[in-house]
Amino acid sequence: MKYLILFALTFILNQFIHAQEQQFKTKFDDAIPVLSVGTFHMGFTSDATRTEFNPRDPKSIQEVHDLVKRFEVFRPTVLMLEVLPEQEKNLQARYDAYLANPKMKFEHPSEIELLAFELGRRAGVKKVYGIDYAEGYNYNVFQELNIKVDSLTIPRYGKLVQQNEANYLKQLNRKPRVIDMFRVNNSNEYLDFLININADMLLYASSPAGQEGAEEAAKFYHRNLLMFSNVNKVPLHRNDRVFVLLGATHTAFFREWFNRSPKYKLENTLEYLK
Repeated sequence: MKYLILFALTFILNQFIHAQEQQFKTKFDDAIPVLSVGTFHMGFTSDATRTEFNPRDPKSIQEVHDLVKRFEVFRPTVLMLEVLPEQEKNLQARYDAYLANPKMKFEHPSEIELLAFELGRRAGVKKVYGIDYAEGYNYNVFQELNIKVDSLTIPRYGKLVQQNEANYLKQLNRKPRVIDMFRVNNSNEYLDFLININADMLLYASSPAGQEGAEEAAKFYHRNLLMFSNVNKVPLHRNDRVFVLLGATHTAFFREWFNRSPKYKLENTLEYLK
């Protein structure tokens, strides 16, 4: 009897090991490491909301540069930024000027100059790429509907958002610093919220005869899809390490696609922000 039990246990163990070996593989062996960072816009932005931040204040600049030191550990070789590809030549010229003179003053500094350029300089990155795509949409469509099938969900969600913000500030018990904002911007809960507030909540905005909110949300999805397509136009080599800096809402979409992509291996941004 004991030999029969031993045989059964051996059989089960072999089956378990075989099952482990046959796990569904989702990444290429040479998947390219990517650190995709969501930022608030530090300079002028056409976005509906913006964060209070003075891009010329030496203390604020130092906070950003302290953040750069954390991301420098990633050792990026390629920078991808929220700039239209057709403006890439100008972007590269500004970056080259910064490499030649890191003390230069920019007319309109933003997260690109303050964070990405400094990171690229420290890491020795030579080439920068623009992956943005321009497409507008009407995120106020809910307010503009005369008759709403669901008039409650979006206002209730707005109150939930306000309560979450109040709870966070109460718990922090001080004015948020740059690193605080980056920790929030790159948390899974907040990234999900950004997709919700910028797109998915529009699925609750419709008139009895239309799909007005969904039509607008589709435009924002479309923009992000084409931005990710631009990522795949950048020439990369197997030893590259890609740093992507975008507004956090774009990062939220990219998180999904990088995670599912066989070509890329997404780093955990929060590990660099501890």
